[in-house]
Amino acid sequence: MNRHVRPIREFHPTFSTLSNGTAGVARTRRLLPTIASDAIVTLRKHRMKRSLGIYALVIAAGLFMTAGSASAQDASGDDPVLESSLEVFDITTGERSVVYRRQAHFEAPNWSIDGSYFIFNQDGLIYRLPVEGGEPTQIDTGNISGCNNDHGITADGETLIVSCSSEAGTSIVYTLPIEGGTPTRITEHGPSYWHGVSPVDNTLAYVGLRDGDYDIYTIPFKGGEETRLTTAPGLDDGPDYSPDGQFIYFNSVRTGTMQIYRMNADGSDEIALTDDEYNDWFPHPSPDGEWLVFLSYFPDVEGHPANKNVMLRIMPADGSEEPRVLTRLFGGQGTINVPSWAPDGERFAFVSYRLLDE
Repeated sequence: MNRHVRPIREFHPTFSTLSNGTAGVARTRRLLPTIASDAIVTLRKHRMKRSLGIYALVIAAGLFMTAGSASAQDASGDDPVLESSLEVFDITTGERSVVYRRQAHFEAPNWSIDGSYFIFNQDGLIYRLPVEGGEPTQIDTGNISGCNNDHGITADGETLIVSCSSEAGTSIVYTLPIEGGTPTRITEHGPSYWHGVSPVDNTLAYVGLRDGDYDIYTIPFKGGEETRLTTAPGLDDGPDYSPDGQFIYFNSVRTGTMQIYRMNADGSDEIALTDDEYNDWFPHPSPDGEWLVFLSYFPDVEGHPANKNVMLRIMPADGSEEPRVLTRLFGGQGTINVPSWAPDGERFAFVSYRLLDE
């Protein structure tokens, strides 16, 4: 297997707290050797060929939203209250903005194809939220429930894809009209957790546990025989298609740490895009195919648990440059499990969390 092994230069930002609780960076670094001012950092993307050397990346970083440890209890012995915030990160300004915040546990936003709303899951149900905020409304999923954080939307914006509990209690992939309605079962075998849909022919990519191993599979949009794409020992997860449908990005623990990989849509030519000390999960290419955003845990964290200090990082989708930190937050599971880019390719949605004392 062809691997790209590249040294990772550490980036140590100086933080300056902003009024909205996020952080600006007083010292920044671009991909190109230019100097940025000591203002709120921006991530600028010039839509011209990289061969001309005119992409400029200025790294934004945020303070960890650490309102207590994941297992801590308050002095009275009561469990802390979880607060969830649906946020938007703008890669052209480096700014984070909160769209929706509640003392509840919701996860994994998708951004609608027309840019007007988000979809997320909460308490086994699926909700729609206007992009400007407000109150979410429940989407009718018919006779299925127990929906988890692996859901999304087809490229034409007409179909919702969900992973929900079957009669046997295991996760199964279903499709239903985007406005809600009667679901159609797609995967025969479970557990199956959806993660990507081809923009070319709506082929679905998902993670399945078969014979004791989690691998990546694809299946036709209307169901049928599933095709196994990965065979490496250990967990392969998070498959997401490139916007031209040529590649699938995914994460794999095959080398001992969770890293980001890319393969052809038929499963051939797997290559590693990251090779560092962090545990990287859920890569999502931007709509123009230029960037890859993903979640990074620190080396001592196994799996993808909730309520951890994590980072959101970005790199060119072709792996030509090393990852950079966009922001730091308290989260993990539920933060960015599924595709969440805005149609303009300049913003993406995610969920951060806080543990509050009652």
